[in-house]
Amino acid sequence: LRETGDYYGYSLALGSAEVPLLSLTNAFRTLANGGRYGPVGEPPQAAPAIDPRAAFIVGDILSDSNARARTFGTDSILATRFWSAVKTGTSKDMRDNWAVGWSERFTVGVWVGNAEGAPMWDVSGTSGAAPVWASVMQHLHTHTPSRAPRPPAGLVQARTSFEGAQGTRPLEAARSEWFLAGTEQTRFVMYSPAPARASGSVLRIRSPAPRTIVA
Repeated sequence: LRETGDYYGYSLALGSAEVPLLSLTNAFRTLANGGRYGPVGEPPQAAPAIDPRAAFIVGDILSDSNARARTFGTDSILATRFWSAVKTGTSKDMRDNWAVGWSERFTVGVWVGNAEGAPMWDVSGTSGAAPVWASVMQHLHTHTPSRAPRPPAGLVQARTSFEGAQGTRPLEAARSEWFLAGTEQTRFVMYSPAPARASGSVLRIRSPAPRTIVA
C-alpha cells in the first residue's frame, strides 16, 4: 500500500485500497499456492506468507457453490464443471467490478468498467466481470482438469449446525466445515437475546453515543 492506514480508514479491512488488477490477481495466486507468495512472473517462494491452513479454508469457502446460492443461485455462471474458487466485487456507485479466482493450475482476474471512470448502471460483478471470468476459465480447462487441493496438516472437519431463534427452524442445513485443529465449533446460534449480567443489568452500546454524526 502506498499510504498509511489512517489514509484509508476503517474500510481498509474490507479491501477499500486501490490496487492494480495484476496485483490483486497475484494476491489470489498466493492463496492458490497454499499461502506462498511470489512476484508476478516468478515461482512462489518456499516459505508461506499466509498460513497454508487459512489459505485452504479461504479456497474452500470460495469454491462452495452452495454457500453463494442465496445470492447467485444454484446454477450461477460461477459454478464451473471443474474445481475453482472465485470472488466477485463491485465498487462504490457501480463504477467498476471484478471477478478473481483460481483453479488447480490457473489464476484469472477480470476487471470491467469504463475507462473514464463513469458508473456502469445495473452492472455488478455477477453480470459484468463474472461471465468473462467464466469464459476464460472454461477455455483454459477445455482439455485440462482441475482437482480440489488436499487439506494441509492441522485441519479437521466437524459437523456444524446453524440454529435460529428458539422454536424456529434452522437458518441453514447442517454441514461439514473445516477448522484449524482446536478451534472446532459444532453449533452456531443466531439471534439469541443478549444474556443479562450477574448484576441484572443488560449489555449496552456506550460508544458511539446516540445521534453521533460521523463524517
